[in-house]
Amino acid sequence: MATNLTGAEKFSTPSAPSPPYAPAMTALEVHQVRLPPPTTTVQKLRHRLSEIFFPDDPLHRFKDQTSFRKFVLGLQFFFPIFQWAPNYSFKLLKSDVVSGLTIASLAIPQGISYAKLANLPPIIGLYSSFVPPLVYSVLGSSRHLAVGPVSIASLVMGTMLREVVSDIDQPDLYLKLAFTATFFAGLFQASLGFLRLGFVIDFLSKATLVGFMAGAAVIVALQQLKGLLGIAHFTSKMQMIPVLTSAFGHRDEWSWETIVMGICFLVLLLITRQISMRNPKLFWVSAAAPLTSVIMSTALVACLKSKLHGIQTIGKLPEGVNPPSANMLFFSGTYLVLTIKTGIITGILSLTEGIAVGRTFATLKNYQVDGNKEMMAIGLMNMSGSCASCYVTTGSFSRSAVNYNAGAQTVVSNIVMAAAVLVTLLFLMPLFRYTPNLILAAIIITAVIGLIDYKGAYELWKVDKLDFLAALCSFLGVLFISVPLGLAIAVGISVFKILLHVTRPNTVALGNIPGTQVYQSLHRYTQAVRIPSFFILAVEAPIYFANSTYLQERILRWIREEEEWLAKNNGNSMKCVILDMSAVTGIDTSGIDLITELRRMLNQRSLKLVLVNPVGCVMEKLHHSNVLDSFGLEGLYLTVGEAVADISSSWKAQP
Repeated sequence: MATNLTGAEKFSTPSAPSPPYAPAMTALEVHQVRLPPPTTTVQKLRHRLSEIFFPDDPLHRFKDQTSFRKFVLGLQFFFPIFQWAPNYSFKLLKSDVVSGLTIASLAIPQGISYAKLANLPPIIGLYSSFVPPLVYSVLGSSRHLAVGPVSIASLVMGTMLREVVSDIDQPDLYLKLAFTATFFAGLFQASLGFLRLGFVIDFLSKATLVGFMAGAAVIVALQQLKGLLGIAHFTSKMQMIPVLTSAFGHRDEWSWETIVMGICFLVLLLITRQISMRNPKLFWVSAAAPLTSVIMSTALVACLKSKLHGIQTIGKLPEGVNPPSANMLFFSGTYLVLTIKTGIITGILSLTEGIAVGRTFATLKNYQVDGNKEMMAIGLMNMSGSCASCYVTTGSFSRSAVNYNAGAQTVVSNIVMAAAVLVTLLFLMPLFRYTPNLILAAIIITAVIGLIDYKGAYELWKVDKLDFLAALCSFLGVLFISVPLGLAIAVGISVFKILLHVTRPNTVALGNIPGTQVYQSLHRYTQAVRIPSFFILAVEAPIYFANSTYLQERILRWIREEEEWLAKNNGNSMKCVILDMSAVTGIDTSGIDLITELRRMLNQRSLKLVLVNPVGCVMEKLHHSNVLDSFGLEGLYLTVGEAVADISSSWKAQP
């Protein structure tokens, strides 16, 4: 007799209450629960490692290919430029030139601003917008990722390094620490990609990042009060209370000229941002606004410098391309641990943003981005950048969005952007001498406002309160403790959530949907009914040492509560407990001991324990442990329906 298991969706809408019991099930054909095909330990290990590290089977393209073809595919695999370059056309070039020049107009002022955010000389931000994009254009697989400094990585690096070394008192040492931390960030990123350990960054869940970025955005915005108010002496701390205390404690340093000009440009930038958000076709309005604001404010200060004495400017910036900085890296000494720690944290954050942005735009254009290759590309980009006076860079969401909307077709847009930055470095640096600090502060505030995802926080509250708690703790931790500790708190809560799910797995009492062989939750489906003399329970998690004790206690409690319900509702006494193991994806020796002990305890109470549909690896371990020998012919079934029908028939056959 065939069993129909495809109509569960018909019962998703609750109907009128059903009687507490379903009629006795008719006999079904009983199928044998089979062991998986025999495999050796080496084969199992190879398969498991392949599933962990190579879920995408990256070498499948090399099968059945000639040696020359394998060489070409290898070049394309490690250097994606060889994949798209042969088919590149003038039509694509026109689109990439337009988009490259567009993101350059955004990258130049942002590069200078974010370098200030990292407490580095402004010129380092421009250096970091020149070399890394060129490296990524050769190694990267995303067509729309616009590479350069980003606010979060800049903020974290500046905060962590400044806690130990002052960028004002020891500028040379601070610069060496920044370059060395960038090298370790790149080394860590490339290692994750090479060893295919990308799952490490998955510990930064969406909830963690929502709270962390919102908190960091508020702190960054408050730090810009120094530039917007014209304060010369400002705290270097990155907590909300010290920053506000410093801002209002130095009211005597406030400059009304700076405040008026800063607020005007800030309002202008916010208005252009809103225009582009409401009408994506006008993306160029917000993209051009930062550079336009820099030009306007610089010209204004230069023309009225005799009257605007209170406005602080960037000052003279060096001209020329990136000087080498390999000799500034150090791999021993007092600050080595600091640079490694800073590199790993900024590396994880920048990697998370870069891969997330790349995958977002790849989905929109229906192409695939290889996460591990991206890790290697971003890592090698940062390692090479650290030797060319650059600090941590990755794919920026704001610049990538502008790049996408401007019609970018390939990573050539990054090359065009780098060329525009090169022209700026060689010929236009004297023009930035009178650029006021207030405009950099306004640009940073406008950029970080986009990091406050209040809609995402509301969705977390609606969907998962524990995720919202993680986001809230991350947000408050960044605001009132510190940026690194706020991130650590959020990751800790995320890990706690994982441990909670592992150690306290879900268990569900099942009932039959009348007229079918479908068994669903009694709580979830009001039409599901109990089967007389049976108690059916599903475990929805692997059974490991971490949860075996809990599961034993919870299953015995389920049985006790079911017996109390039966006594209260004058039901038939319980004779059989069916454990549905369809969702038990793994088991260890502690889990096997749980099954053995549970069977022994139920046997003492004259209750029969039956296992249903253990998956292959679970079935194999149960077989090798000889646990199944004690269950007999009526102890293991393929489906709950077959178990109920077969055991009921055997009871009827008994005299």
